[in-house]
Order: sequence, then C-alpha cells, then structure tokens
Amino acid sequence: MQIHPTSLKEIAALIHAEYIGNDHHMITGFNEIHRVTAGDVVFVDHPKYYDKALNSAATTIIINKPVECPEGKALIIHNEPFTAFNQLTQHFHPKHYSLQPISATAKIGKNTVIMPGCFIGNHVVIGDNCILHPNVIVYDHCQIGNNVIIQAGTVVGSDAFYFKNRKTHFEQLETCGNVIIQDYVRIGANCTFDKGVTSDTIIGKGTIIDNLVHVAHDVVIGEMCLFAANVAIAGCCTIGNNVTMWGQVGVSSDITIGDGAVVQAQSGVGENIPAGKIFFGSPASEARAKMREVFALKQLPSLIHKLYDKS
Repeated sequence: MQIHPTSLKEIAALIHAEYIGNDHHMITGFNEIHRVTAGDVVFVDHPKYYDKALNSAATTIIINKPVECPEGKALIIHNEPFTAFNQLTQHFHPKHYSLQPISATAKIGKNTVIMPGCFIGNHVVIGDNCILHPNVIVYDHCQIGNNVIIQAGTVVGSDAFYFKNRKTHFEQLETCGNVIIQDYVRIGANCTFDKGVTSDTIIGKGTIIDNLVHVAHDVVIGEMCLFAANVAIAGCCTIGNNVTMWGQVGVSSDITIGDGAVVQAQSGVGENIPAGKIFFGSPASEARAKMREVFALKQLPSLIHKLYDKS
C-alpha cells in the first residue's frame, strides 16, 4: 500500500516505538514481505525470518529487538511488530463501511447488469458489459474489468486468512489490499477471492473459474487459466498463463506454477511446478513418475503375499 511520504520519526511516534536511523528517512508505503518494494515498511517478529526481512527490498523494518541496521535502511523497535503493523494499517487505511447495496462511490460501466441481492462496496470499479448474478459481493476498492461474468453467491475481496496465535485469541492481520479481475474472466457460483494483505490479488484476462473455488490473499493468476470446482489456492502463489487445475486441487502458500502447467484432479501441490509440466498426486509430482509410484504400491500386497507363501 502506498502512502504520502512520511518520516521515520513520524511513523515511530504513531506506534510509540524507538527507532534506528535518520529522523528524516522517508517511508512511502507498507507491505507484507512477499510484496515489498523500496520505500516500504515491513514487519518481522521471529529470528528465523530476520535475514529475509532485513535483506528484502523494504527500506524500513519493524522488528522486535535491536539488530545491526543494513546500510540505507532504518529499524523501528517494537515488542509486537504484528500489532504495530496493524496500527499503521488502521491509521493510513481506516475502514469506512457502506450501508447501501451499491455504494455511491462505486463506478459501474455501460451495459453492466447488477442483479438483485448484490452488494457493491466503496470505490469499487466495474467495467462495461459485465453480469453480476444475484448475491454477488464486491468489497471496497476491488476492480472488475470489461465483459466479466460472475455467478451467484461469489465474494470478491474478503479479508485475508492471516492470523497470529496469541495465548488467549487469534489476532488478525488487518488487510487493506484489493482484488483485480481483468477482462473476459468467467467466475462460477460461490467462489471466494481474498484481497491482498497490502497489495493486489489478481485474476488474469480470459481466465475461467468453476464453482466453489477459493483464491487466497496476494495470489497472482495469469491469463487464460482454467480451474475446475473445489480448487483452493493458498496465499502469495504466482500462477502463470494457460495453467489448468482440475477438481479439488490444493496449492500450498508461496508456490509458483509455470505457464501451461496442468495439475490433475485431487492433487496437493507443495512445490513449484515448472512451465509445461503435468503434475499429479498428493504430494504432487511429475505425473508419469507419480503413476509409476502408484502402480508399484498396488503391487505391494501381492509381493508380500508371495514372500509369506515362500516362507
């Protein structure tokens, strides 16, 4: 998320924290670790991830203990970086709930049909020649291109599933990103698309999505993909163009799937998939090799039986 340039001193004062760096070190945005760019603030609260945060593109790091500050960067020291990051989100991106079925600030294009029961939030942009079937929900700041069809009951822009486990409760990370659905996308019924934590969840041009598909926060999906029913994609995945996922595929977080890859039904993807490859199984691997494994396992009972017969 981009903000008006704000000094390190001002940001630290907002969250009542000490800092290491020049008072006038400028901050121009804040993002979670997968989406940071120069000028951003990022948070880290576990030594396991210190190096990743300190060496990331972010130029300001909220951290829970003093460490050596990389050249050209600044540190903000706070006992609870997760909570501090939430405070910054609430300050720079406060929530303003719409109480109207279609917000007065929404922009809807020519020849677009919004059927009864839909909710269109604040500052939503919907292009021309779209059809939103009954009970479609589009939350604040989300963007829908031209010639998009969304079937009944789909939710665009729900909060990211991102929590910190406290002793007495789960603390949710405040999310202020959005969802961008590009031109000619077709989305089935009862799908859910989480907004990015601080950036965009993107559905590429011409992609076709079946019923009951879930796309988590900060996922980027390329053009002309096809996902069958019950596909579930965890946060921060990057999926190329012309990717096919058949029914009930599950994809772990922060996975990259290359252009033209195919994931066969009921597969569980826990590693990156190169472009053009066909993967199958759980855990998924290259389909031919996986099928040989399955065939070998099927032979195991008869092999054991033969061994017992010989004894």
